[in-house]
Amino acid sequence: MAHVTAAERRPQLIAAAVSLMAREGVAAGSTRAIAAELGVAQATVHYTFGTKADLYRAVLETLTEDVIARVQTAAEHATGLEEAMRLTADAFLEDLTGRPDLNLLWLELVAHSLRTPELRTVVARYHEETAAIAANVLRRLSERSGQEYAVEPEALGRFLVAGLDGLCMHLVIQGDSAPGEETRRALDLLVTATAALAYGRDGQSGQDGQRGA
Repeated sequence: MAHVTAAERRPQLIAAAVSLMAREGVAAGSTRAIAAELGVAQATVHYTFGTKADLYRAVLETLTEDVIARVQTAAEHATGLEEAMRLTADAFLEDLTGRPDLNLLWLELVAHSLRTPELRTVVARYHEETAAIAANVLRRLSERSGQEYAVEPEALGRFLVAGLDGLCMHLVIQGDSAPGEETRRALDLLVTATAALAYGRDGQSGQDGQRGA
């Protein structure tokens, strides 16, 4: 049998861990069970990652990087604020509903990580990066249109991300495998509310040519 290096084995073990825990929950994610999922010896997990916490950190980083990459590219070609937010929100929602098991796994891992000091920083970094990405998109749109916002982009980005996180929790609780009318309505209201905050009380939406709520 050909030798498999740790660098080659690493993504295989991450994929096995995601598959197992998405199916059976974080509690089922022992190093023994993850090794069995891939069909390797338990020692392979420890050789590749060192500890279970290191493996969980890699799983969290992989899941967050995938989401960040998709959300970051969603609004690159938008020409207005509301269009950019809607494209970003739609990408986020599509990501969640496309794999509801991963949505639930993500929330389980977040809860687990908040009680695990060495993992807590991964979750904190994810929230900081997603809010920063949203703020950067908003800032570029403001510079492109020449119109300043009534609220700083950083605050708008955090508001939008917090709303999307709430929708994430809603989908898990409701057990929705696809966004229903209520979820899409909530998404529309979130985009409208963020635009209204951006342009002040008069609701002027500038380049989009629409009125905020």
